Order: sequence, then C-alpha cells, then structure tokens
Amino acid sequence: MTLFCIGPAAKDIIIKQSDRKSKTGGASYYQSFVFEKYYSDYHCIINCADESLLNEFPDSNKINLIKKDKTHFFTNCYPTNNPDYRIQSSNFADIPILKKDLVKILPESIDAIILNPLNAFDFPLKTINYLKTLEVPIFTSVQGFLRRPANKISDNSYSIDLRCPDNFCEIISSFDSLFLDEKEASIIFPDNDYKKYDINEIIITNGSRGSRVISDEEYNISPVINNNIVDSTGCGDTFMAAYVAKKLSSKSILESANFASKIASEKLSFFGPFKPISNF
Repeated sequence: MTLFCIGPAAKDIIIKQSDRKSKTGGASYYQSFVFEKYYSDYHCIINCADESLLNEFPDSNKINLIKKDKTHFFTNCYPTNNPDYRIQSSNFADIPILKKDLVKILPESIDAIILNPLNAFDFPLKTINYLKTLEVPIFTSVQGFLRRPANKISDNSYSIDLRCPDNFCEIISSFDSLFLDEKEASIIFPDNDYKKYDINEIIITNGSRGSRVISDEEYNISPVINNNIVDSTGCGDTFMAAYVAKKLSSKSILESANFASKIASEKLSFFGPFKPISNF
C-alpha cells in the first residue's frame, strides 16, 4: 500500500533553557524516519524554498519537492524541564500546496494520504477537495489548521494563536482520522462532542500522560515511560506516523496506539528525529 505524506519541511530552532540548536523540522520530516523503518512504501511531498532541507531526510529518492519562495521556520522554546510545555513562534510562511502542484506528482493509484499542515495557509480547501476525490484514507494532523499569527515578535516572527477555522467542518469532512493534542481537542470539541464531525477515528495525545483514541468506543493508552528525555520536538508527529504505519497493516486500534506510544517514547531519547533502538 503506497502512502503519500504531504506537508512542509521547516527550519527549527530549539531552545532548552540556555541551550540553542538549529535543525530541520516539520511533521513530514519527523514522520519519514518512522516510515523508513516501519513502512517503506511511502513518499513525501514537501513544499519549501530551501532545497538543502531535503538532504536531511532518510531517503532523498522518496522526496518530491514543490519549490516555493519561502520556507517555514519555527522557534520551539522549552523554558523549564517539563517536556510537555513549549512556547512556539513562526514566520507563518504563506506557501500553499495547490491542486496543480499535486496533479503533477501524484500517480493514478495511491492507497493513503497523510496531511501535515504547519499553518492555516498550507492546504487551501480546493486542494483538500481534490485529494478527497482520490477516495483513499486521509489521516491529518489538526494543529496546522488551527495556527494563526498572533503578536508580532520581530520583523519575521509571530507568536501563535490557536483557533478553529469557520470552515473546519468542510475541511475535515470525509477524513479517516484526526490527530491532535488535548489543548487542540478543547478548541475543536469544547463540549466533548466527538461525533459532531463524523470522523472514523480521533487520536488525542497528551504528552507524558499518554493518549486516547475515540472511535466506536474510547480507548485510553498508557504512556511508555522514558527517563532519558533529550528532545520532545516532533514527538507528536512521530506518534502519528507510527500509528498510521501500524494501522495500515494491522487494522487494530489498540495495537497501533500502543506501538505509537512505544515509538514516540523512544524518539524522546534523541535530539532530532526518531532513531530505532529496539525491534518492537
């Protein structure tokens, strides 16, 4: 089953107390390392201006670049030792992936799609509606659809405000699975009405407190404890990739969620993307 992972690569700055590091980022980047190990029939479609970012992916032969005039950047600040607490800012690059971009790349036959918006500009509704016509499962990370620029920090940086777009129902209708965290869930489902959008699965992560999956029933997934936390940036993206990889093969919610919890926990021990340390 061929999986297409679509969304920007980014330049990230990680600030952990007095330590400051730069690296490649973006959900598709983090996910590609999981797929390389556990789901080899994948391709990434990346939009950015900085082509050097593609050299950081595990297999450049699986990358299709949509060349744009800007690149996303994010600053991720962890002011305390709590890996669940981070302060983000971004340049909010307006570099949408258009239907005409994808028509040139996508083959006639694909089996599943992951959408990884980093901000609300990345996937216009016309692009989403085109992808829905392919009639394959679409898994999406919600957070990018919610991100709007808030306060200006510098000439090219803004703090991030999260709010549900007015056309959110139209955006996510017919999606197979939504991935989000508890803060995002409180914005999208303020009344805990998880059936309001008629989505097959809603996967809600909560950092070190574990996760839950809402489908025909609610499944609570315990976290896998890691006492060697180095870097939590990209952990949610890693969880999502591991869940999708296992779900496409096993079809089991519990097996997929427990696998994702294990892989996301392992990622915490490394700066940057997931590196396999077990044969789980």
